Amino acid sequence: MHIKSIPMRWGTGDNYSYLLTDEPTGHSWIIDPAEPNEVLPELEPLAHIELKAIVNTHHHYDHSGGNSTFHKKYPSLPVIAGKDSPLVTKTPKSNETLKLGKNLKITALHTPCHTQDSICWYVEDSESGKKAVFTGDTLFTSGCGRFFEGTGEEMDIALNKVLASLPDDTVVYPGHEYTASNVKFSKSVMPNNNALAKLDQFTSQNEFTTGRFTIGDEKLFNPFMKLSDEAVVKATGVTSGIDSDVMDVLRKMKNNF
Repeated sequence: MHIKSIPMRWGTGDNYSYLLTDEPTGHSWIIDPAEPNEVLPELEPLAHIELKAIVNTHHHYDHSGGNSTFHKKYPSLPVIAGKDSPLVTKTPKSNETLKLGKNLKITALHTPCHTQDSICWYVEDSESGKKAVFTGDTLFTSGCGRFFEGTGEEMDIALNKVLASLPDDTVVYPGHEYTASNVKFSKSVMPNNNALAKLDQFTSQNEFTTGRFTIGDEKLFNPFMKLSDEAVVKATGVTSGIDSDVMDVLRKMKNNF
C-alpha cells in the first residue's frame, strides 16, 4: 500500500486528508478530503491513480465538507462513511470488510463517541504485510477526540478494546496534527514515561508526525490507552477502579488543560 498524507487548514485546524492506494492497480480511496481546493491539486498530477471511493471517518465538516465537490467531480464514486456524512451511499457494518485493488483489505471499525457515526478504517496489505489504521478524531498520537456525542465508556471501548486489539505494528494515521499539544498534556499526567520523552523529542523536531507511530507505541505513551497505569490513576484521583471513570476525568482534564 501507499499512503499520501495531505495537510489541510494548516495553522487553523491542522487536518489531514489521506490518499490510500493499492500500488499494483493504482486503485485509491480519498479519505476525509474536506478542503477540495487543497486536496485536488495534490491528486491531479498523479496519473497512475484511479479513485474508487470518497471516504469519511465521521461527519464533522472538517472531514466530510468536501464530499459535495468531490461527488460533482467524480459522480460515479460511492461515498463510504457513517450514516450522518453528506451524500453517503454506503455505510459498512462494524467489522465489515471491503476490497481495494489487488492487495488491500479494509475493515470498518465502528468507534462511536466523538460522533456516533465515527468509523476507523483498518487496512491490511496481503502482499507486503503492512498494516495501517485511519482513526479520524477517535485516536490521536498520545491523545483522543472530545466526547461530543458519547461517553467515557464508549471511548474506552473504542481505544482499549477495538483499536488496542489491532496488531501492535499497525501504523496510525489520525485526522489532525495535535501531537505537540497532546504531549504537553500527557507529560503532565505521566512525567516519568520514557516512551513519552522520546515522542516529545521527535515532535520538537518534526512538524508532521502522522504515520510515524503505531498502535504498540500508543499503548506506551498515550494516557487514554493506559487507564490502569499508576501515574494516570494518581493524576485523575479516581478511586473506583473503573477504567471508564478514569477516562471521563482524564478527558475533562485535557479539555481544561
